[in-house]
Amino acid sequence: MAVATSGGQREYYDEIEVMPAGAREGYLNQRLRRAVSHAYRHASATRKIFEKAGIKPAQIRTVKDLEKLPITRKTDVIDLQRANPPYGGFLAIPSEKVERVFISPGPIYEPLHSGAIKWFARSFYAAGFREGDIVVNTFTYHMSPAGMLFHEALRHCGATVVVTGTGNTDAQIQTMLDLKVTGFVGTPSFLMAVIQRAGEMGHNFQRDFALKRAWFTGEMLSGQVRKILEGEYRIATAQAYAVTEPGGAIAYECREKSGMHLMDDYIVEIVDPETGEQLGPGEAGEIVVTPVHNKAWGLIRFGTGDMSSYITESCPCGRTSSRITGIVGRTGDAVKVRGMFVVGKQAEQVVLSFETVTRFQIVVGRKGQRDEMTLRVELKDEGADRERLASVLNARFQSVCRVRIDKIEFLPVGTLPEEYQKILDERNWC
Repeated sequence: MAVATSGGQREYYDEIEVMPAGAREGYLNQRLRRAVSHAYRHASATRKIFEKAGIKPAQIRTVKDLEKLPITRKTDVIDLQRANPPYGGFLAIPSEKVERVFISPGPIYEPLHSGAIKWFARSFYAAGFREGDIVVNTFTYHMSPAGMLFHEALRHCGATVVVTGTGNTDAQIQTMLDLKVTGFVGTPSFLMAVIQRAGEMGHNFQRDFALKRAWFTGEMLSGQVRKILEGEYRIATAQAYAVTEPGGAIAYECREKSGMHLMDDYIVEIVDPETGEQLGPGEAGEIVVTPVHNKAWGLIRFGTGDMSSYITESCPCGRTSSRITGIVGRTGDAVKVRGMFVVGKQAEQVVLSFETVTRFQIVVGRKGQRDEMTLRVELKDEGADRERLASVLNARFQSVCRVRIDKIEFLPVGTLPEEYQKILDERNWC
């Protein structure tokens, strides 16, 4: 398959991005089988996980088969590495073949078999980074994989990378001015701090700086910040979802900014965190990742603790992978109601999108054999049409969170205390 071009440049980074759905399923299943077989044969910790589950590698033929295996979490990896240093039995190649070792908090030692990897470049290419761009990479090059791997990905797109790393805002600003930097890689909060500090130093950011695109990970890009950056400063923004332990960027935005496309160098599942069962499109669950690109790291079904959902509808950009819809919270913030997870941050995004609502609380109870969910909201406008508001709010909540509210109670401002639980589970299972 030929990759389409636009204005003399290819439109996509590689053919994998536009692979037909059926071909992608076969491709991922094939990579999964190879990764599982290799990890089982060479990583003692992986082999023990399989043996404890009573599973052989031959039984993992498709992504669906991963449900047969338990989820490995960060605490598990930390404990195993402490008991069996340095890699906890997850190293799947001879130690002398490890090219790099990164360290994430824990500590967790993460071996990488080769630096000649290009998959991150898809994310930067989709964000518009090309030859001629001069990019400050403000992620740390110390211990964490972020700085080094993002640096290489930018180079694969042809961009020039300025190795600034984290911190030292004034020096970052001077560098951006002197080199006429066109691209920024970092967190949205740090870019906002750079813009604010530049103003304090007497600069007019729109006039004095050449910055035209920014790529973010490490924290979610809020709609408000995106509006400021794109509207006031004319900076094109894109974000990615990255997790250190399985190896980096898992999903990335395209120009449509309607969800983040999954990388095909990982198997990504959205699962019920309590059972490990895979969920369908639109259902909120935990992101579980199996890297299939790194022969050194025998990590299978790593539970990130992040909650999201995914969509399979085709994207106007032409990329054909499924997309996650953003991070809606952590597993500890989620409560299952009538078989669906309701996540605090996701509920907050829906309820507080109504300007007349100041605070809210979800109360989950049990009536007979059925879960009941009550939404309590404080209104700053006592004259609001409550019947209409309740109808629209419930419809939007059900559309996003996949569960219908049974009852909406309207409260005067100040009823809920300053410190309170946004989701209160009052069910008694005794």
